[in-house]
Amino acid sequence: MHAQTLRQYDRLGIVVPRRTRGGGRRYSARDVTRLREVQRLSQEEGVSLAGISRILDLENQVTALQSRVAELSDELARTQAAQRERQRVFAAGAAGDVVAVRAGQRPARAPAASRALVVWRPGTRS
Repeated sequence: MHAQTLRQYDRLGIVVPRRTRGGGRRYSARDVTRLREVQRLSQEEGVSLAGISRILDLENQVTALQSRVAELSDELARTQAAQRERQRVFAAGAAGDVVAVRAGQRPARAPAASRALVVWRPGTRS
């Protein structure tokens, strides 16, 4: 690639190389990959430099948004798991009161009722 082309890409912000103390440009492997893509878009696809710049900006936005979606999905999964752990179910307790139990569990049963027979006769007082 011609040095003037590299300077133009640097000026447009398409590729931002690191600089040496003397001001020379140093391109990383990522920069070289990007330069090859820019060259392909320009020569094979006929895309203008403004179009290439826009395409690269949109690709960066897509990458950032995909990363954010992954973060939010992980956070949602953690929140839902924590919510399931804290979820409470209410049931009638042994004494007829309302008690909180875990999902899928039953409240403790009341002790076995007495089997004693009580006879009630109308008109008599006990």
